[in-house]
Parts: sequence; C-alpha cells; structure tokens
Amino acid sequence: MKALGQYDDIAVIQKILNGEFELFELLIRRYNSFLYKTGRSYNYNHQDTQDLMQDTYIDAYASLKKFENRSSFKTWLIKIMLHNCFRKQQKFSFKNEVSNEIIDKSIPMFQQEQNTDAGKTVINRELNTVIENALQQVPLDYRLVFSLREMNGLNVIETAAALNISETNVKVRLNRAKTMLRKEIEKTYTATDIFEFNLVYCNAITNSVMDKIKNYTPVSTL
Repeated sequence: MKALGQYDDIAVIQKILNGEFELFELLIRRYNSFLYKTGRSYNYNHQDTQDLMQDTYIDAYASLKKFENRSSFKTWLIKIMLHNCFRKQQKFSFKNEVSNEIIDKSIPMFQQEQNTDAGKTVINRELNTVIENALQQVPLDYRLVFSLREMNGLNVIETAAALNISETNVKVRLNRAKTMLRKEIEKTYTATDIFEFNLVYCNAITNSVMDKIKNYTPVSTL
C-alpha cells in the first residue's frame, strides 16, 4: 500500500474502477484531514464530523465512476462533504457580496515553518479549544472560505468551485475572515494545530469506511 502512495488520484481511481476497491483506502487517508477541517468549520462537533466524513466517502465511492476530472478529486470530494453538511444542517445560504477591487496577494496566515518550538507545540495543543471557539465566532460563509483556503490549501478557483460562488466572493470572504481572526491567532498558531485529526481517528474512520463499502456492489469498470 505504501508503494502505491506515489500514484496520483486519477491513477488510483482508475485502479479502483478496474476492480481494486481496496485502494480506496489510499484516498481516504489522503483526505481525512481535509474533510475533518471542513466539517468542524461547519460547526459540527467531532463525532458528527466523523459521521459526515464516513457518509461522504461512501457517497464518493458509490459515485466514483461519475467523477469526470473536471476539477481535482479533492475539490469534488469536499463538495460532497459540503452537501452532506448542508443536508444535515437544513440550511445553507450565502449573500452575494460585491467588491469594487479585489487584489488577491494574500499570504497564508499559517506558515508551516513558524512555531516549531516544542514548548509552543504543547501550549498550542492545550489551547486548541480556545482556537476552535474563536474560529466558530466567524460567520459560516467566511469560516468555510477560510477553512478551504488557509487550512485545506485550496486555491481561489478550487474554493469557488467547491462552494459554488464567484472567485471574487472567495477573495472578499477570505479577506474578511482574516480580519476577524488575525489579532487572535496569526502570531501563535499553525494550521496543523487547529482541528487536528490525528492518526488514531484516521485509522478508525478508514477502517469503518472500508468495512462498509465491502457491502456495496463493486464499482463498474470504465
């Protein structure tokens, strides 16, 4: 399985569609953290987020032959996750925002090379709850853009596609989300300190999803 990690998503999907369903585990492990951050940013708790992740992976597996590679697999998967979050919450609305001039020269708030000191890492872990609470104070539409851009690493085009909004709205919302959060977290926390989805949870949800898709009819061969 480790040797297969060199294959990109399209190659892995092709193998799955050709009958190697067990390789779906690779995709689950690649994107667990992204889906987890998305669910938590939607204001769901840990358990609800895991349930939504499981539903999302099963939905993706069942529809895998419909993936047309028009966007990245990550974007496609996050869109399914967002749809499931919306369906669970029973409400999902965005107001159209207009900006006369948006220049996207933003630098990610979370730099991986920062805050590597062991003491700070311990402190960050202890204060995860504080950070999560701070982020939950940001309105949902801004919080989702912040999560996809700053924490999940999607670019403007991918974020717009995932949320079905314009690229301009992505830039507006990201700028506003940063303004709301910057003073509290910019100098102290890294992206990996927020909504951390560690190995024990990753293994559990991976095993759970793989057990469930065994009961599904094998995906049709292209």
